[in-house]
Amino acid sequence: MKDLLEFVARQLVSDPDAVQVHEVAGQRSVVLELRVAPDDLGKVIGRQGRVAKAIRALMKAAAARDGRLVHVEIMD
Repeated sequence: MKDLLEFVARQLVSDPDAVQVHEVAGQRSVVLELRVAPDDLGKVIGRQGRVAKAIRALMKAAAARDGRLVHVEIMD
């Protein structure tokens, strides 16, 4: 899942080398912390959070295949 989030984020931003994903795994859930360059933060969040919602929906669908819960946090 970490790789999927990293791939999607790298496609969205201007500085793909600055993309970092940190995974914190629990028993049934995973927290993915996404960090991007400050200039690219708006691209990842999108207008009214639409891109962020789409990323979270994609990750939830991927996690459902494994029977897990996922939370995506976008950090600045």
